[in-house]
Amino acid sequence: MKILILCTGNSCRSQMAEAWLQSFDPTLEVFSAGVRPEDHVSSYAIKVMNEKGIDMSQKVAKDVSLFTGDSFDFVITVCDSANKACPVFAGKVRHRLHQSFKDPALAAGTEETVMEVYRKVRDEIREWFWELYTNLNRDA
Repeated sequence: MKILILCTGNSCRSQMAEAWLQSFDPTLEVFSAGVRPEDHVSSYAIKVMNEKGIDMSQKVAKDVSLFTGDSFDFVITVCDSANKACPVFAGKVRHRLHQSFKDPALAAGTEETVMEVYRKVRDEIREWFWELYTNLNRDA
C-alpha cells in the first residue's frame, strides 16, 4: 500500500504521521510532503517522537511537487490549509482523506508548555492513524 501524507510545511504533523504508519507496518510505502515546505523538520517533533522510540532525526521536509506524478492508494491531508491547496495528482489516487490536527508549531510559552502541545498532537495523530491502519487491515 502506498500512502502520501500532506500538510503545509511538512515539518511536524505529516512527518509524525509518516513515522507512526511506518512504525505500525514497515512494509507500507509511506511518504510525506508539504504544499509550502519548511527548511527543516521541527526539533520538537523529533523530540516527542523520540520519547516513543521513533527516530525522525534524518527526516527532511519535502515539496508535494515531488509526488504529483505518482499513484497512491491514499493521499491524506492533516491540516486544513493543505486540504484546500491539495494539488491535482497526475497519477491515480484511489482514496483521498482529510483529518485536521492542531498545528503544534503555533504553541507558545515555556519549552515544557510547547512540548506538551506537541505530545498531545503526536498522540492524536497516532490514535487516528492507528484506527485507519487497523480498519484497512480488517477490510483486507
